[in-house]
Amino acid sequence: MSCLVAARRLVCGDGSDGPGWLHLDGAHVVERGSGRAPRPADLVLDTVVPGCFDPHVHGAVGVDFATPGTDPGPALQHHHRAGSTTLLASLATAPWEQTLARLAELAPVVAAGDLAGIHLEGPWLAPTHRGAHHPALLRHPRRRDAEALLTAGSGSVRMVTLAPELPGASDVVTHLVEAGVVVAIGHTGADTDTVRRCVDAGARVATHLFNGMPPLHHRRPGPVGIALSDPRLSVELIADGHHLHDTVLDLALSSARGRACLVSDAMAATGLGDGDHVLAGSAVRVRDGVAELADGSSLAGSTTPLALAALRLLRRGTPVPDVVNLTSTVAARTLGLPVPHLQAGEPADLVEFHLTGGAEEATLGRVARRGSWLG
Repeated sequence: MSCLVAARRLVCGDGSDGPGWLHLDGAHVVERGSGRAPRPADLVLDTVVPGCFDPHVHGAVGVDFATPGTDPGPALQHHHRAGSTTLLASLATAPWEQTLARLAELAPVVAAGDLAGIHLEGPWLAPTHRGAHHPALLRHPRRRDAEALLTAGSGSVRMVTLAPELPGASDVVTHLVEAGVVVAIGHTGADTDTVRRCVDAGARVATHLFNGMPPLHHRRPGPVGIALSDPRLSVELIADGHHLHDTVLDLALSSARGRACLVSDAMAATGLGDGDHVLAGSAVRVRDGVAELADGSSLAGSTTPLALAALRLLRRGTPVPDVVNLTSTVAARTLGLPVPHLQAGEPADLVEFHLTGGAEEATLGRVARRGSWLG
C-alpha cells in the first residue's frame, strides 16, 4: 500500500535532520524529501529515524534462538514491534550437535531476509568470564570446528564472539576473517598484548564492553583499554541501566564516539515479565526485569529491547543523530551491510520517537517494517 509519511523531524544518519517526508510503496521507500510534503500526508509523525538494528539478541517471549525445533517468529515479531526491524540471532553456548542443528534450521530464515545473519556467542569463551554460559559446554577453538559451524550455517554466520587467549584462537580468528565472518572479542580475560594481536589479525568488535571481561586497570588495560582506544574496533554497549552505570556508559560513548553501537543482549524472558528461565544451559532468574543467574553470581543477558535503551539515552540528552548512529549506522557498517538512510529503494523500516514533550519525556511511537505498520 502506498503511504505518504510526513515527519516533524526526519533524522537518517546521512546528514538529513529536519522536517521531511517519505513516500512508502509496498515494502520500500520510493522517495524521500525535506521540508513540507508535496501533498497532504497519509500519516503525520513526530521524530522519524531508521529502524533499529540489534546485532546481539538471543530471543524473546519464551523463544531462545539457540533452541532447535523452535519457531523464531514470535521472538522476531516481538522485537520488530519494539523497534528492532533488523536483527542478528545470537546463539549462546549449547551442546555442539544442537548448535550445528540450529544453524541449519536458521540458515533459510536468513536467506529469506527475516534475519540479517547469525551471531555465535560461544562456545569459544573463557571459563573465568563465562557469564551465563555453562562451563561444561565451553570448548577450545579448532579450525575444523569453525569450518563445521560455517558449513552448517550455509553462509548465514555473520559474527563470532571468542576469547583470544584460548589455545587455537589465533588460527580460528584467521580462518573466520578469511571466510568473511566478523570476529568479536568477548567473555575474555586476555591481557593487552593478546587482545591487540587479535585486533591485528582482524577482530573488529568488542562484545558487550565491560561485561564478560576484567575491569579497566591503569597498568593492565586489557580488553576494555584496547576497545576504548583502538579505532579499528566497534564497541557493543548494553544501555539498559543495569549492565553499565551511566557514568561508565558516558565514558564509553565519548571514547568510542562514532564506533559504538547499542545491543540489547535480550534473552528469552524478554516480554514475559519476572520468572525462572534457562539460558546457555544455566538457570536464570528474572526479578524486576533484571536477569541474573539463579545463584546471583552474574547478570544473564537483558530483557530490554534496543529501542527502549535508546529512549534512556534520549531522556538523558543524547542528540538524536547520535542515537541513530548507535542504533543502526555503526552496526550495519561493522557487519558489512547497507547502512539504512531511508533513501529511495531501501526497505521501509522506520521508528518514530515522540519528543515534542521534551527529550526527558521521550516515548516510542509507530514502527514500520518492510512497509507494514506494527505499532
